[in-house]
Amino acid sequence: ASTGSTSRPCTAARCRSDSASPVKLLCTADLHYRLPQYDWLVEHADEFDVVVIPGDHLQVIGAAPLEVQIVVISKYLRRIADHTLVLASSGNHDLDGPGVTGEQETGWLQSLAGERLVVDGHSNDLDGTRFTVCPWWDGPLTRQRVDEQLAADAVDRPERWVWVYHSPPSDSPLCVAGPDKQFPDPDLAEWIDRYEPDLVICGHIHQAPWAPGGGWIDRRGATWLVNAGHQPGPMPAHVVIDLDGRSAEWVALPDRELVKLDQ
Repeated sequence: ASTGSTSRPCTAARCRSDSASPVKLLCTADLHYRLPQYDWLVEHADEFDVVVIPGDHLQVIGAAPLEVQIVVISKYLRRIADHTLVLASSGNHDLDGPGVTGEQETGWLQSLAGERLVVDGHSNDLDGTRFTVCPWWDGPLTRQRVDEQLAADAVDRPERWVWVYHSPPSDSPLCVAGPDKQFPDPDLAEWIDRYEPDLVICGHIHQAPWAPGGGWIDRRGATWLVNAGHQPGPMPAHVVIDLDGRSAEWVALPDRELVKLDQ
């Protein structure tokens, strides 16, 4: 398993030299072993330059044994990567045992790392955008690895910088799960304030887009934040982001909303 951040050249299915061409992202999260939703991603992956899944691929309770889920989801992620570039980070449901630090990690996901499947601790540069995929951290040692990963990827950062990180930051509607119920990540908020990435793609809080006081999109300083939320059915809630067109569209039946990502 990889323990450091690596930057790779563009490897998307339709990588282009024309920097004016839009880079379109399909962002979803928290699929929790809903296989029809993975089927939907396989079917639609080649319509996008990048598919982003920031964590909780597995379902700890109420599904198949975790070792079975890992085999199945690993196959799905590779199938999606047959069509386009995939950015897949870990979430709290994806931990499978202690890593080299002694803290819980996702060795199964890290073992999938490849040119078209970018996972925890790795990064990828595509058409002037650096994508950094951060793991779910379980203690001070794995938190330190995320800190070091972001510091390394900040060096010579290109025109745009996008992070994939499971939990939303504090002081954001993206972490609101209901009245007087929030699950903030102050560490992510601190990192955002320090580095000011252009976009952070999150998940974790299923109810955020529909909860009173919640939302699917937010802005912290110069950084845009999105969390598609979680819904049942064959189509996952998702956000389509056009990086060059500077727009984000949230799609979650029966809801739909378009936001311009103005400077």
